[in-house]
Amino acid sequence: MVKRVVEALHTQIARDIRERVRLGKLAVGAPLPTEAQLCGQWRSSRGPVRQALATLRAEGVIAGGAGKPPVVCAGSAGQPFDTLLSYSAWAHSIGRVPGQRTVELTLRPADVHAASMLNVDEGTPVVHTVRLRFLDGGRAMLERATFVEHIGSLLFEMDCDSGSLWAYLQSRGVQLATAAHVIDAVGADAVDARLLGVAEGSPLLRQQRSTRAVGGEVVEFNDDRYLPGIVSFTLENNLDVRTTLVRNARP
Repeated sequence: MVKRVVEALHTQIARDIRERVRLGKLAVGAPLPTEAQLCGQWRSSRGPVRQALATLRAEGVIAGGAGKPPVVCAGSAGQPFDTLLSYSAWAHSIGRVPGQRTVELTLRPADVHAASMLNVDEGTPVVHTVRLRFLDGGRAMLERATFVEHIGSLLFEMDCDSGSLWAYLQSRGVQLATAAHVIDAVGADAVDARLLGVAEGSPLLRQQRSTRAVGGEVVEFNDDRYLPGIVSFTLENNLDVRTTLVRNARP
């Protein structure tokens, strides 16, 4: 018996708008339907509509917000800043299907490592998540994220199996500014091995990231561990000294 997977409503709304942009039914520079119009079209509350719009902003498909009506800004998604924060946005931008299963969502005291990464005192309450991430239905990555409490506590109001944590947080008004990345290789620990289906000690590609909000506060520390052969990372340098980190899917 085949189990039918039902897409979350915000995912359906985002996919429909994405397709209308791709087909030219919504041209670059054109305004999107209003939230009220989208709610009427989908018989939805504002929550799923706002989460869908946040996802499309993260993908670079639309721009606007904070009082400005959203407009189409790209016929196809590129590699904007937010796609390095959002695994879901990155997967959608390359035409792949993301998925996730939440293993842990807890409020707990910060240990020494979390405290140092988030610039808080040891023992300060932080929100910790662990999610197994999929790409086109296959296991791809184990995601560990630790948030400062006032940001992470918003996740207790979300179905974390439904999609991007950052798209949801942005829909709740969280504004991001910068992210620092470290890429290296590690051996799978016991948790990695059990959830990713590999032997302990197997090589994994790790991306660590700390993210700051507009005011400079470190709001999240992330540790993502990819199975070999799933992704690679490249650096693109520009003459104006900007450096872009690009995540690439392997065939």
